[in-house]
Amino acid sequence: MAQAIVEVENLNLTYKNAIHAVQNVSFSVEPGEVLAVIGQNGSGKTSAVECIEGLRKPDSGLIRVFGRDPWTHRSEVYREMGVQLQEAEYPLRIRVEELCRLFAGFYARPADWNLLLGQLDLEEKRKRPVHKLSGGEKQRLSILLSLMARPRLLILDELTTGLDPEVRQNMWTSFENIRKSGVAIIMVSHYLDEVETLADKILYLGKGRQMFFGTQQEFRGYVKGRIDPEEWREDLSLKKLYLMTAPKTTGLTMEGIL
Repeated sequence: MAQAIVEVENLNLTYKNAIHAVQNVSFSVEPGEVLAVIGQNGSGKTSAVECIEGLRKPDSGLIRVFGRDPWTHRSEVYREMGVQLQEAEYPLRIRVEELCRLFAGFYARPADWNLLLGQLDLEEKRKRPVHKLSGGEKQRLSILLSLMARPRLLILDELTTGLDPEVRQNMWTSFENIRKSGVAIIMVSHYLDEVETLADKILYLGKGRQMFFGTQQEFRGYVKGRIDPEEWREDLSLKKLYLMTAPKTTGLTMEGIL
């Protein structure tokens, strides 16, 4: 078996205000595997992912990315990691092609950003200042920049937020192909149809705690096993999360049903 791209054991992170953002979270991601991180806002998703990215130092626990600690070996890890943030700020008035050229200069063997511009339907925007792009166009540009490193690990925060349905479907196809090439993907998402389409495994967090980690089929069993008429009245989140077992969830969002 190939070595896991990401290994996390008993991850704990507490903020200065004594909020336990992440508590005893453990999971792994193999080459070519897609892990969806789901949960309500405030569940610890971003905090956990930021530890993997080397942006936060955990209080305790083990994190290995490509066999290295991302906090102490951040520069080495970043050579093979691509990150798409939900929100990003770029230099004022920089044009799309200038930003692509800038990011390409960070890597010894960057991806062909001219090709990516066409694949992400941004070719006609190459001369446009980034601050004049629409929300969906900025999202696609952020995804393009995350691919510049030809990554072995891709971290996607709200992959298709702001994209129209046709573009979303095209993005799903693209990332399915990326996964088949052996790239591991961690995606934070509120869209259940996106999770069902792309994810091999699911990490479900609630108030910083790990509620579930396993396959989609195991997740359906986890949800079904916790639902009865009394619980439905006591815990609406379980009732609504049960919708993930339904065959059609297009248009539903995690935030909308939890």
